[in-house]
Amino acid sequence: MNEFVNMAPLKALTVAALLYCCSAASSSKPNFRVIAFYTARADQAHISFVHEAQRWFPEVATKYNFSFDTTSDWHNLNAEFLTKYAVVVFLDTRPEEPAQRAAFQAYMEHGGAWMGFHFAGFALTPSAVPANWDWYHNTFLGSGSYVSNTWRPTSAILRVEDRTHPATYHLPETFRSSPNEWYRWGKDLRQNPDIDILLSIDSTSFPLGTGPKRSEIWHSGYYPVVWTNKKYKMIYLNMGHNDIDYEHRYDATNKTLSYTLTNPVQDQLIIDGLLWLGSKEKKAPAALDRPEHRIDGVPAGMLFFMNTVFTSKCSLGALTRHYLRTS
Repeated sequence: MNEFVNMAPLKALTVAALLYCCSAASSSKPNFRVIAFYTARADQAHISFVHEAQRWFPEVATKYNFSFDTTSDWHNLNAEFLTKYAVVVFLDTRPEEPAQRAAFQAYMEHGGAWMGFHFAGFALTPSAVPANWDWYHNTFLGSGSYVSNTWRPTSAILRVEDRTHPATYHLPETFRSSPNEWYRWGKDLRQNPDIDILLSIDSTSFPLGTGPKRSEIWHSGYYPVVWTNKKYKMIYLNMGHNDIDYEHRYDATNKTLSYTLTNPVQDQLIIDGLLWLGSKEKKAPAALDRPEHRIDGVPAGMLFFMNTVFTSKCSLGALTRHYLRTS
């Protein structure tokens, strides 16, 4: 028996499903709700990213039919408030008060979903953000303390380590990232069985960074930049540091010189990651079109997509392009 099937009828079925399910999309409720916490006070590079995210995420939310709210009031990180949201995002920092931390841990341990960017993973003792939250940094993220970083913000060639995860399902094997300040961590995530490393810096990126300090230019090593913890529905991305004209070479305004959310491939990673977090799916669809990744001859990735279609009032144009462009 032929293990492969003609994909044309399946694509036609996909479009038909979209037409059926999306006919009332304009009047439907959001498929899921996202709340993004931020501080945006200390580093202009992080403030720039927060402002960029506040523009970009609502546009994505409209295309993919979810709601996106933001708050800088970390006292909202409590059990009652979090019941309204399927996904929590930390754009630039972490909660500091014990009650907020306890509420977030309980939220994640009871099925909540989380996406964190860049400085949300930072911890260093001594610093203004000390390593004083063991569960978050050592168990949940698994990375431990921050150790060092590249400088200046530089694009890197990123390698997809796990192509079976929903967040990486549509990514090429390697791609060039937006400019970023990349972090090195105290713990080797490869040694943690709970951690699934999704992307790392490819060796073709070296030397990475421009200095001026020698420690700010990486010449070798293994550096994970996106990962998940299999015990939670979460994804951490080290991206989120825009380049800033601190030296005032152009004017006196600390002008933003680079942006994070202007890279179509990297943006797809974030979109797919967020759609996975907001879905009811717990397992990753198979990424490769091989017989062992098929169910009755149909690629598991298509089944995941079809399930998304039938269980949500989706945006017709967005999801049609999202699947057909990349299948």
